[in-house]
Amino acid sequence: PLCQWVSLSCREMPRASTCSTFSRDAKGQYLFDLLCHHLNLLEKDYFGIRFVDPDKQRHWLEFTKSVVKQMRAQPPFTMCFRVKFYPTDPAALKEEITRYLVFLQIKRDLYHGRLLCKTSDAALLAAYILQAEIGDYDPGKHPEGYSSKFQFFPKHSEKLERKIAEIHKSELSGQTPATSELNFLRKAQTLETYGVDPHPCKDVSGNAAFLAFTPFGFVVLQGNKRVHFIKWNEVTKMKFEGKTFYLYVSQKEEKKIVLTYFAPTPEACKHLWKCGIENQAFYKLEKSSQVRTVSSSNLFFKGSRFRYSGRVAKEVMESSAKIKREPPEIHRLNYLRGLGRVLLRPPRPVSGHTQEQAALQNNLSPTWELSWLASGHC
Repeated sequence: PLCQWVSLSCREMPRASTCSTFSRDAKGQYLFDLLCHHLNLLEKDYFGIRFVDPDKQRHWLEFTKSVVKQMRAQPPFTMCFRVKFYPTDPAALKEEITRYLVFLQIKRDLYHGRLLCKTSDAALLAAYILQAEIGDYDPGKHPEGYSSKFQFFPKHSEKLERKIAEIHKSELSGQTPATSELNFLRKAQTLETYGVDPHPCKDVSGNAAFLAFTPFGFVVLQGNKRVHFIKWNEVTKMKFEGKTFYLYVSQKEEKKIVLTYFAPTPEACKHLWKCGIENQAFYKLEKSSQVRTVSSSNLFFKGSRFRYSGRVAKEVMESSAKIKREPPEIHRLNYLRGLGRVLLRPPRPVSGHTQEQAALQNNLSPTWELSWLASGHC
């Protein structure tokens, strides 16, 4: 068979670029390792690559399968580099580069309304971001209302902007970007919605809800409030049938309950189930050798079977403790940028080719292009 290749051109966060090549049949693990190598990231198990299919359904790239074969859309393919498993204690991460990337993710969560908090906590978190971005308050550089130029949340008031500026001026002077980011992480991980990646669903009464998996367990949000929290050691089973997701819970005094929710589509339900299986394995198990293949009988996805393929949190932390190297240089982004996205596309058609010739080239060409960009919407 024709050997096909993909070319990787990567703009680091926020600068520098590199080029590499790999087989078009390469698995997700190879692409992920390539990106992490370029970012100089060793504590990589917390991260993943996410993409959205033509039906607007999000997926995590499976590392044991071919990258291109997982893409249902026509090229170019856009994939986003994201935190997949939020560290139980992000401030305890070994390297500053890892803490910085987690900081970028949580800052994004705050902006998109995923990290919910009371006003005083919101002001403090935003002030830490401000200190990390622009440094100490300087009346010559920062006129009245300077904090309003930054969009920390989906919506905020002038009163909150004044509170953010007040904290930045009076409490954070002298903090380096790294210190401000560390303090931001310490505060963020105390919040109920830390690590929440919401999956829209409905409960048995038809009420809208968001389901999520965090380092500490399964949560259900309704009306911006956490209405259920189930620790990982209380979750005995997860399964799905069509659009229906079941969570089996065993609590104190042998009390057993089943929580039932309805996803928008069977694909969304399957994605929810797979995320739950991976999160429970990562946070609950002592070692990856304990991971087992799980299945869920389903009319739409007959014999759906899935197995988490990575290391578990305990192994990751043990491995991180052994890291001994000079801290890598960090190129911090400006405020408007986020974690990053990857663009995979076939080569540009040769000048003068017809549409049919260009399509043939896309299918048979030995080279593809993969670009690393500084923002994304996955």
